[in-house]
Amino acid sequence: MSHKIALSFEDGVTRFITCGTGETVADAAYRSGINVPFDCRDGACGTCKSHCESGAYDKGDYIEDALTEDEAAEGFVLTCQMRPKSDCVVKIAATSAMCKAGASTFSARLSRLERLSPTTLGFALKVDAGELSFLPGQYANLSLPGTREVRAYSFSSLPHDGEVEFLVRNIPGGRMSSFLAERAKVGDAMSFTAPMGSFYLRPVTRPLLFLAGGTGLAPFLAMLDLLARDGLNVPAHLVYGVTSDADLVLVDKLEAFAARLKGFTFSTVVADAASSHPRKGYVTHHLAPEHLNGGDVDTYLCGPPAMVDAVRHHFQAAGVTPAAFHYEKFSPGAEAKAA
Repeated sequence: MSHKIALSFEDGVTRFITCGTGETVADAAYRSGINVPFDCRDGACGTCKSHCESGAYDKGDYIEDALTEDEAAEGFVLTCQMRPKSDCVVKIAATSAMCKAGASTFSARLSRLERLSPTTLGFALKVDAGELSFLPGQYANLSLPGTREVRAYSFSSLPHDGEVEFLVRNIPGGRMSSFLAERAKVGDAMSFTAPMGSFYLRPVTRPLLFLAGGTGLAPFLAMLDLLARDGLNVPAHLVYGVTSDADLVLVDKLEAFAARLKGFTFSTVVADAASSHPRKGYVTHHLAPEHLNGGDVDTYLCGPPAMVDAVRHHFQAAGVTPAAFHYEKFSPGAEAKAA
């Protein structure tokens, strides 16, 4: 039986490989043309030490100098000895360039395009060929047709029959959003490079707090897609904050997740003081003590830099340090981030 292994590199690139029964991660990586670092292959040098973030595996044989008992207990592994027993996510202590493991480029067709509001667009791409895999929360670098420009957008769904969804702010004069709003049509050819980014859902072991700002909702929709597929055994709460009423989109999708996922709740917040929305202000104004769970919570945040800073200050003022705090800063219309 084979298992899918996500190799997550220091520069944010993720590559997926297939590891056969009894095969080590290092051997499977080399078979796939990915040169993960190692010297000895015998569990003696420690060069291939990595961290397994999720999954079950046989640690193999090694000496204390290469991997201590404490490190092994924390999830560190030697890829030359690690034999997976399930799908795994392994964080490699090297860049993708060092390992000759650049992200893959996919050709696709625009399969759906929807103006969700005057400020927000939703669209889907159908991959022409190849298997697209990514961790929910990661992003793709999309090429603007007819140019050399690229823009970075988070996936807002898991792949379903080769189709993936995105959520984009419609910025007046924005190159990609103007193309989508004014010229694009279903069937248009597009391409993207993926997967990218180190913001993704880790193994769920404690309550979750999701904080989304504007189109920063996108990666959480992909995370909820995964949780709806695999199940949720802990409380999870999402606070979705926007600037104006027009920015509030896909609430019906969140309601559907809440109906399907026991333990998942969400609230929406509008910053505009003139709004008639029942919850006004910023996401930090609507974080109840139960959402922070005394710090025993994994927090994920995707929003503009000012929001990330405000949430950090809120945690400090409240005297709460989340068990884990993962965040992705973005600026609407920003150019793609380099791998």
